[in-house]
Amino acid sequence: MSKARRKQFLVAGLGLFGTSVAVTLQGLGYDVYALDSDESIVQDLSMQLPYVVCGDASDKKTLQSLPLEDVDVAVVAIGNVERNMMATMLLKELGIKQVVSKAINSLHGAMLSKIGADKVIFAERDMGERLAHNLISAGVMDYIELSSEISVMSLPIPTEFIGKNLIEADLRRRYDVNVVAIKRDGRTIVNPKAQEVFQPEDEIIVLGTHEGVKRMGVDF
Repeated sequence: MSKARRKQFLVAGLGLFGTSVAVTLQGLGYDVYALDSDESIVQDLSMQLPYVVCGDASDKKTLQSLPLEDVDVAVVAIGNVERNMMATMLLKELGIKQVVSKAINSLHGAMLSKIGADKVIFAERDMGERLAHNLISAGVMDYIELSSEISVMSLPIPTEFIGKNLIEADLRRRYDVNVVAIKRDGRTIVNPKAQEVFQPEDEIIVLGTHEGVKRMGVDF
């Protein structure tokens, strides 16, 4: 059986939010194509993002020059409303399966939905939701809802799992989550092997259903 292809992403607009999304996805082992019209920003990120180019995502020819046939999800994080909407519309027109667009307010969000955005996010509101989850679950370091069904969470390795491997911890059965990465000694182990033994200073990143991820956060 052939190995399933990992999702590939395009991030258009590399302000604080777009950069955070792109660098995090890259760190988790995904292929990320990043795009911004500011050459200095592109230059600064060229060491962190292998596929970062200078260009205007609201220009159709610029988008057509990218390998869009490989892209599963596009994130539009452009701050300018007009360019943000144009990029969203063009990406859908060019066949991107899922376009996630950042809105600056509810009216902008409604307009993005009307022109084809599959998911609209409100960065400040969503950050508030993440903070709320972190406050009620003392051990949780970060929590993000990726879709209507799936969440990702990072937390220090629970004491009871130290010295156990992924098979022995059995998190999939207990919480319906998968460990997608382990942060250890300044490096990130992406898709750790089942025999990987958890160490005392590990931070784990888990992906799963909202219910499973939240239940694990509350338990620990």
